[in-house]
Amino acid sequence: MNQKIIIEPVTRVEGHGKVTIHLDEEGNVARTRLHIVEFRGFERFVQGRPYWEMPVLVQRLCGICPVSHHLAAAKALDVIVGAGTGDGLTPTGEKMRRLMHYGQIFQSHTLHFFHLASPDLLFGIDADPAIRNIIGVALKHKDLAVQGVMMRKFGQEIIKATAGKKIHGTGAIPGGINKHLSPEERDMFLHGPDPLNIDKMIEWSVAAVDFFKSYHKKNKDLIDNFSVFPSNHLSLVRKDGALDLYHGVLRAVDANGKKILNDVDYQDYLKYIDEEVRSWSYMKFPYLKHLGKENGWYTVGPLARLNTCDFIPTPLAQKEFEEFKAYTNGKPNNMSMHMHWARLIEVLHAAEMMKELLNDPDLLEGELVVKGKKQYEGIGLIEAPRGTLFHHYRINENDQVVMANLIVSTTNNNQPMNNAVNVVAKKMMTGKKEITEGMKNAVEVAIRAYDPCLSCATHALGKMPLALYLYDKDENLIDEFISQ
Repeated sequence: MNQKIIIEPVTRVEGHGKVTIHLDEEGNVARTRLHIVEFRGFERFVQGRPYWEMPVLVQRLCGICPVSHHLAAAKALDVIVGAGTGDGLTPTGEKMRRLMHYGQIFQSHTLHFFHLASPDLLFGIDADPAIRNIIGVALKHKDLAVQGVMMRKFGQEIIKATAGKKIHGTGAIPGGINKHLSPEERDMFLHGPDPLNIDKMIEWSVAAVDFFKSYHKKNKDLIDNFSVFPSNHLSLVRKDGALDLYHGVLRAVDANGKKILNDVDYQDYLKYIDEEVRSWSYMKFPYLKHLGKENGWYTVGPLARLNTCDFIPTPLAQKEFEEFKAYTNGKPNNMSMHMHWARLIEVLHAAEMMKELLNDPDLLEGELVVKGKKQYEGIGLIEAPRGTLFHHYRINENDQVVMANLIVSTTNNNQPMNNAVNVVAKKMMTGKKEITEGMKNAVEVAIRAYDPCLSCATHALGKMPLALYLYDKDENLIDEFISQ
């Protein structure tokens, strides 16, 4: 009798893919693969376009994290117009961009935790899918659902005020920014009616971290042991080692905390990072060259950032960071579900940074744009919500883009996501005679912890479902399920 696996779509992620699970002679899980099956094309069809279109054009990759692509492209073009590599802008230009970016971090992280991840935590991995969703959260945990919606709304309003629109804005331009913040906008964010003011956002951010810590105490097995494996970790850090989500130098540490990439200039990233192509996925597999393909892969994102940085330069988030680091005795944290804890600490940091920036008079006045000697190549990196994002452009004498290379956060996390699927599938499916809904969702939870944006990673064209395939020891397809 054929064994049938029915999986709901890998829901509550952005994009589409499939998972294959291969069994050995005893019916145990021998190999798993997360396949990204969407078409990759953005790096080709931007070629020939004027370079100044890139910040607006490339953000069409995604409606979830357009600000990250907008800013990474703008940072690359800062180099091309001679404005430097992140620290050469005017105070107004840099601070307005930072405010935009922290608004994006804030809204994206709250969207992921409250809307996409919390149903698994609140109802359980094996709960009925009809309940295990944001509608279920709204019905059973109304206050938490409202809090998530209002926090995301605040972040989106910050984006609108700095970028011109909530989605696919135009605020960042080569060499700076195209507008100031108005006194009315500033006052609305600082002193607006509850809950849409920055003090309430900070209060709710603290509460969100406390909620996770309380949940963690009651569910240590799920949070600590669900998906654990050693990994390298990579991110930008400020030159003094602080967490900096907008600009910095590249640092990587191994699973024990040893630095394996020591604060290098990201303009030289090609000296250190390469990408492997594998036949079964459109998404590439980046790795550190000096460690090789097998050992050089790494994790990016909230967990990696807290593993690589030395401190967080805002007081409330720093306090939480110290508790986070103490949990692993100062060593890197390799527990996938702790990604949620790290993500919420970054939400708090983003709220504190937004308050600091909103009180800065440079946002209201000052020069907006800097230009210098034209260059023909530029690289821009930023810490997007999901991790380190690379934009690299080369232009010709006619100001046309002739080369574009984008390594997005989810691409950087390709190998760790595959590892997480493998760990969870072996734990949940090995030796089982029946595949339950909880087992299938567990694979989704492993992927979802990384908040993947699969459309960004493949620069998707068209719509494809997520499918799960089960193969026997002879590579015969036992059964399949394809979501519509």
